[in-house]
Amino acid sequence: MEWYWIVLLVLLLIAVLVLLTTYICFRMAFFVSRKKRKAEAEFDIPPGEIYEPYREIMIDWMKKMRAEPHREVTITSFDGLTLRGNYYEYEAGAPIELMFHGYRGTAERDLCGGIQRCFALKRNVLIVDQRGCGKSEGNVISFGINESRDCLCWIDFLIEQFGPDVKILLTGISMGASTVMIAAGKELPPNVVGLLADCGFTSARAIIKKVIRQMKLPADLLYPFVKLGARLYGGFNPEETSAVEAMRRCRLPIIFFHGDADDYVPCDMSRENYEACAAPKQLVVVPGAGHGLAFMLDQEAYIRTLAEFSEKNHLPVSLA
Repeated sequence: MEWYWIVLLVLLLIAVLVLLTTYICFRMAFFVSRKKRKAEAEFDIPPGEIYEPYREIMIDWMKKMRAEPHREVTITSFDGLTLRGNYYEYEAGAPIELMFHGYRGTAERDLCGGIQRCFALKRNVLIVDQRGCGKSEGNVISFGINESRDCLCWIDFLIEQFGPDVKILLTGISMGASTVMIAAGKELPPNVVGLLADCGFTSARAIIKKVIRQMKLPADLLYPFVKLGARLYGGFNPEETSAVEAMRRCRLPIIFFHGDADDYVPCDMSRENYEACAAPKQLVVVPGAGHGLAFMLDQEAYIRTLAEFSEKNHLPVSLA
């Protein structure tokens, strides 16, 4: 019977190796630790050389953001997390943009320029820290799966706060764009009238495999461990749905922005989302713009294009 114990030991070692690999993959892709809140004098600039030329602009935006009158708001997510955001009002009764930041980002870091853009279009704005990020609770990022459910909770909050006639536009950058696209594939109240998706990915599977390949690792071999890690330790299925699938069900006007120099989320992903979209749509490819830098590179053209799209599709807009 020695062979029996040898086989059992081998199977046990394989099981331990699988569980360890899936846990490592989960920690790398989805888990976020709760970092100590940054001091008020510090400014969180996205990592990477492409952002260095814009450092002073970002810092200036963050300073203005902190100085701008605003109201801190909270909601409870569908699974009991406290989520936090900041509401900035241009004018009482104006339409509200509900804005979502990117992967492992914060509302302040990724959306500070969005406040200036919204005010230029005479819109109010609510920027939120997604689950596991900034001041919001949670330890798991789900690449738009659970975040899209949070989006629905924020929509309900805005309707409750500002009344049944409030007009809401969903806006997101990077993973935030995928979040609002997935939300647009769900049943939304008529208050939600349009979307802006800036450099969003097509699916969790596609972007994760792309990053694995970028790390010079075998994506087809490792992705199943990543998916299993999400199921075992994160409690969600990364393939439950996707932005590109949701776009086939979307009926709201949506404008896509993407820089053609984006080496993190390939521009072709926005092209794929655009092609799948069944609603009134426009794709704006910004030459030379890196990841999340389409607005930064040419702010006037971005605002003008967005205003023209809004007018064409009867969305609330007015240039300040």
